[in-house]
Amino acid sequence: MPARTLNVLLVHNYYQQSGGEDRMFEAEGSLLESRGHRVRRFTAHNDVITGLNQFSVAAKSVWNRRTTRDLNRLLKHGDTDVVHFHNTLPLVSPSAYYAAKRSGAAVVQTLHNYRLFCPKSVLMRDGHVCEECIGQTFAWPAVKYGCYRNSKPATTVVATMLYVHNRMDTWNQQIDVNIALTNFARDKYIEGGLDPARIVVKPHFVESHLPPGSGNSGGAVFVGRLSDEKGIRTLLEAWSDEEVGMPIEIVGDGPLAGEVERAAAKNELITWRGRLSSVDVFELVRESSVLIAPSECYETFGRVVIESFSLGTPVIVSDIGAIGELVEHGRTGYKFQPGNARELRQRVIDFAAATESQQEMREAVILEHASRYTADINYPLLMDVYDRAIKLNASA
Repeated sequence: MPARTLNVLLVHNYYQQSGGEDRMFEAEGSLLESRGHRVRRFTAHNDVITGLNQFSVAAKSVWNRRTTRDLNRLLKHGDTDVVHFHNTLPLVSPSAYYAAKRSGAAVVQTLHNYRLFCPKSVLMRDGHVCEECIGQTFAWPAVKYGCYRNSKPATTVVATMLYVHNRMDTWNQQIDVNIALTNFARDKYIEGGLDPARIVVKPHFVESHLPPGSGNSGGAVFVGRLSDEKGIRTLLEAWSDEEVGMPIEIVGDGPLAGEVERAAAKNELITWRGRLSSVDVFELVRESSVLIAPSECYETFGRVVIESFSLGTPVIVSDIGAIGELVEHGRTGYKFQPGNARELRQRVIDFAAATESQQEMREAVILEHASRYTADINYPLLMDVYDRAIKLNASA
């Protein structure tokens, strides 16, 4: 761990709809500042895309000259120790790595998704896991199916960006250390061609600022995007049989909002809350008996699970990818086969019946969060990543 105060530049391209990557970018910046490090931020925002023509966006996603120029100016004094990237698509672009490297700074990239080999970023197509583009020189399958934003032209842009930088070996030559959030995700990145020696596992951290709740509501809660990959249809099917017994409140919005609204209108066990503030979400989760996370894609982490742990609420999750890695079946929650509504329903029934073990599970998830996912636990892990990146950069 570096013993000195570091100069860190954090780089992030904000999404049009705020999500976990945006929150983690902000949280790590605040954590570094709270420990006395000098932090600067270089950001772009996808809201400006609406004012650009498609050709301009395509060109910028491959190599953004303005970004390179601005970063060269920001880093010209050579006193930045680490440049830490989060999202670069589409306005920051991979050209930013080259500017950071030329300045003499160590370069770190947090891998929040699978974009480096999947234009859609989630390794999912038509409601099922898809790995066709892993190992491809050019992501032809993604272009064929129009995976990114359901558009073949838009997918071609992202696939071209990936092709160019794969040929340039950008990900291995310009980045000193990549941060994977789980072991499962690390294995996928290695399959995708990243150098194993340059990938370390460091999870996210969560500070809820609320004490654990009682779980006395007797109900379940879902928090997330209402979309296929999050398993919302499986959840609705599980609750379509009144045998499930337990009421559920669904928080979020997305392309399947209409289906959720119709299900709630017909089923008194289902309540759709729409979008809520973070404070209201945390309050709802901490008083719920259990959180349901039925994801059907390869999550890189599963932040909603750790947030639930921090609030003392056990979880029932699909046993797929990284999200399944976070849960110990029978201790911090239950797992079920992804996409299996019948098994999910049975897990809910089993949980409701296990009244004596519910409190034990609440205590277990609080301990799990305190021992692995707090800012205090995460900070030395982050410093170890920076130290490793600085040493690798110095030896190059």
